[in-house]
Amino acid sequence: MEEAERGAHHVQSLERGLAVIKAFHSDAAELTLSDVARSTGLTRAAARRFLLTLADLGYVRTDGKYFSLTAKVLELGYSYLSSMSLPEVAQPHLESLSSEVRESSSVSVLEGTDVVYVARVAVSRIMTVSINVGTRFPAYATSMGHVLLSGLSVAEFEAYLMVAKLDPLTAHTLTSDDALRAEVAQVRAQGWAMVDQELEEGLRSLAAPIRNRQGRVIAAVNLSTHASRTTPESMREDLLPPLLNTAKRIEADLAVTAPARARRG
Repeated sequence: MEEAERGAHHVQSLERGLAVIKAFHSDAAELTLSDVARSTGLTRAAARRFLLTLADLGYVRTDGKYFSLTAKVLELGYSYLSSMSLPEVAQPHLESLSSEVRESSSVSVLEGTDVVYVARVAVSRIMTVSINVGTRFPAYATSMGHVLLSGLSVAEFEAYLMVAKLDPLTAHTLTSDDALRAEVAQVRAQGWAMVDQELEEGLRSLAAPIRNRQGRVIAAVNLSTHASRTTPESMREDLLPPLLNTAKRIEADLAVTAPARARRG
């Protein structure tokens, strides 16, 4: 958004401070002052002020050259997660599903162009990166992302395509707008998604939508497995039915808790 489009309420220093925090990620856990300035577009002097302020507040640590985030930044996301009923409602269902099929299961929501994990049960490490609550992946390359994109209106999905970068993460990744449109249309029609090694080689996953009482897709639940021990056919036959049942059970519990939350509000 251009500055001219922002309201008089906009606090640019807050935006820049958040940009400094977001400069750190799994591939850039430690950054120099120059790294942060380059990543955020700030001057070195401005980046230094923001970093030292964050250090004073306990969100950043430094050895004099390198800066890194501290665990205190988790507080910024915890308030949001703790206010949601979805993770609390979904967690026991994920545990039951993973116990039944012996595969890892997760729930995520769409945030910008990414899926963000809000609940997870892992039975084994099948990716090169660890996945935890708060982990983000590009929506176009994940089964949960395809499900969440299928819940968007036509205008919302086209707006997503305008800003999403469809980079080839593997040889199987969908990297054209038309291919992703066709995939999302199929997911919308069949009510579930399968991604075969689009995010990472060797990783297959299934996902189903979680809808609110108005029928709107608000989240997605998945099962992920390694390609060496499952085929797409066996996933559809053995894993899809329990996954769809789990999604329905989560929806039913959310429908029960929604009136209680409304009364408390």
